[in-house]
Order: sequence, then C-alpha cells, then structure tokens
Amino acid sequence: MNELTTEIIAALAQKQDLDEVFRHHLEIAINQLLQTELAEFLGYERYSYAGINTGNNRNGSYERSFDTKYGQLNLTIPRDRNGRFENHTLPAYGRHSDNLETTVIQLYTKGMTTAEIAELIEKMYGAHYSKATVSNMTKAVNEQVQAFQQRRLASQYAAIFLDATYLPLKRDTVQKEAVHIAIGIRPDGTKEVLNYQVAPTESTGIWTELLGTLIKQGVKDVLLFVADGLVGLDEGLNRHFPKAKRQRCLVHVGRNLMNKVRVKDRKAVISDFKQVHRAANREAAELKLNEFANNWHQTYPKLIKDLLKMPNLLTFMDFPPAIRQSLYSTNLIENFNKYLKRTAHHKEQFPSVTLRDVSAKFSYNTNYLGNKLKEATGKTFKELVDRRRISAAQNLMIKTNCTLADICDIIGYQNTSSLFRLFKKYLKTTPSEYKRKVSGPLKQ
Repeated sequence: MNELTTEIIAALAQKQDLDEVFRHHLEIAINQLLQTELAEFLGYERYSYAGINTGNNRNGSYERSFDTKYGQLNLTIPRDRNGRFENHTLPAYGRHSDNLETTVIQLYTKGMTTAEIAELIEKMYGAHYSKATVSNMTKAVNEQVQAFQQRRLASQYAAIFLDATYLPLKRDTVQKEAVHIAIGIRPDGTKEVLNYQVAPTESTGIWTELLGTLIKQGVKDVLLFVADGLVGLDEGLNRHFPKAKRQRCLVHVGRNLMNKVRVKDRKAVISDFKQVHRAANREAAELKLNEFANNWHQTYPKLIKDLLKMPNLLTFMDFPPAIRQSLYSTNLIENFNKYLKRTAHHKEQFPSVTLRDVSAKFSYNTNYLGNKLKEATGKTFKELVDRRRISAAQNLMIKTNCTLADICDIIGYQNTSSLFRLFKKYLKTTPSEYKRKVSGPLKQ
C-alpha cells in the first residue's frame, strides 16, 4: 500500500475532503516532474560531477501558482543558467488547467455572467478570478464562432427559414441589435443553423450579405425560402437565389389580421383564415382564401384588399402534403429564437417545479412538507410559487420593455392565458391594465 492509498483511506475514514489529498500529491508529482525535465535537458542529475564545465547548469527557481479542479497548486519552476530551458509539463504563461477553462466556457455559454462565474469558480475550486480574467478565458469562444461561420455547408437545401430577432448587445453601450438568422432543412430532413449576421437594424444590405455568405459556404440550390415580409429580403433573394420559391409566413399574416379587426370578430376571423392552410390542395386553398375574402370584405374592405395583394401565400401547396405543415409558417425558426433569447438573456428563471419535486429532492413526504409550509407561511406551495412569479412579472413590466410573450417565457408559463389568470386572481386586474398604470401600453 503506497502513501497515496494510505492517505485516501485515512481521509475516507475521517470523512475529510479527498480533493485536498489529490491536490497535495498532484503538487508533489508535478514539482518532481519539473526537476526531472530539467535534469534531462542538462544531461546530468543534481549535484553530479558530470555537470562541471558543461557550459550550463541549474540556476535556482521561481514560484508559480496553477489552478486545477482539485485546487491551487504551488509549484517551483526550475531554471538553467543560459535561460534556454522550457518545461513541457505546464502551458507557457498558463495559470489554470484546460479542465477549469472548459468549465468557465461552458458556464458562459449557458448564460451566466462573468461575475457569477468568478464567484462560482472560487466556491468550487478555491481559485479567485476577476471578471476580467473570466472574460479573457471566454474569448476562446470567438474562435469557435469564427470556425462556425466559415464552415462548408451542403450544396442543396429543401427549405431555408429566415428571420431576425433583437437582442441586447454590449459595445460601447448596451443596445438591442438585429440578429439575422438562417436555418436550413436538407433533403434528408436534417435541420441546422446555417449562419447569422448582426446589425443595428434590419436592412437590404445585411440580408444580401447573409445570402451571399451562404453561397460562399457552398450552398447552390434552394427550393424554398420561408420568411415573414422581412425588410429588404426580396432584393437579396432576387440577386443570389432568383430561381428559389418563396413562402410568406401565414401565422404572421393571421396575427396581423387579428390586430386589425374588432375584438368581437377576432375568433371568427382567425378560424376562417386557418382553413386556408388546412386545405387539401392548392385549388382548395385558393377557394378557401376567396371565401374568406368574400365573408369579410364588406366589414374590412381595406384589410381584405391588402391581403389579396400579398404574394407567395400559397407556395407551400406545391410541396408534398407530408411536409406542408412545416412550410407554411416560420414557427421552426421562431422556436429557435425563443431558445436563443432564453440563453442570451441572463434572467431569473422560474421552472414549473411541483411540491412533489421538492419533496423528492429533500426526501420528505409530500403531505408533511406541504403542511409544514402552510404552518410556517400561511400559504400553500402553489401560492408561494405564484406570488414569486407575479412579483417577477411586475418587476419586468416596470423595468423592461418585454412583451407579454417574453414575460411568460421568463417566469415559466407556456401561454399568456395563465398569466392573465394569475393577475386576475391576486391583483384583480389584467397584465395590460397593470402595465398601463405603471408605464404605458403592454406589447403583445
């Protein structure tokens, strides 16, 4: 039984931290390895007569700290007289292991701030990092981003979805800028993010540049582009993909219709309009669109006139029935944008946790924990969670310009109706009325 094994057994018996045992022996091993490296470089061992008149010998050492997942190592780095010795055990100028750097990068990509990462690393490994140090470590992500944007793409895509979403980006100041995104579907059904461009606002130049980048990456043939009346997109498509078909998002068209009709007519209007994309073929879809126009023309003449002028409403009907439901809207890329925003915005999240989940976590009986919460707070577990959510929603309405849908995403609700019920139950008002009281109209 060696010394390390003995210390591990002793630490286990005394319920001590094994990381300190590993850290201590790792420190000894690396220091010994550094001395061995220098001896190999010089060609003789320490205090050996073979080193006399060789023209180079040992020249003391210097101290250096090195952070690992087991803690900080205090290392003694040996030197030679001529200053030519370079050890291969530690990275040049490095102060932390790749394992620790990988952890920092993973936390950063999950949306944690540099300050929070520095605090967490110190608690986990005992290594203190400033926000600037963490920021420098995360710059390794930039190389991955550059490689992603320059990679080769497939030559053919069945469909490419285009959309722009606004995210707060930090330059000199923090401002929202448009992230132009392209997601492609290959003929075999594989989906992938093709590329993206960032600009202060949407414009013809940016879409043209993004489409030109796709061509440079190897894209040659695209059957269909799906988008929602994006600014300047048509010009870019005419220039780079003139033969590709185009489909306007019918879900966005339906939303625009609902926003321009009377509240009492909304349900009937959207129900009639949905029959268009549910039709069995193009002829039936055109018939349903004409019926919709005839039913509502007298009530909303300008709205129907503008609708009938819209191009590319029924292009998806030219494709097989099995894939039409994926092509008539930009839902695919909008779901990605929601995920992107949740990742990019570091905000307090409220997952749909239940009392059963909490009970299992702490090995309590569900009824027992529920009764104890009631005794201590006078409220049920659901009431506590609801009040936390409504407090967060109020803060978001007061301090940000989040839409109602964004607020629901942040506090863990799937739809806005749940938020309406929450406000009605506890505040006796609606989210829109509350927003108007504290600042102004609430975006839907």
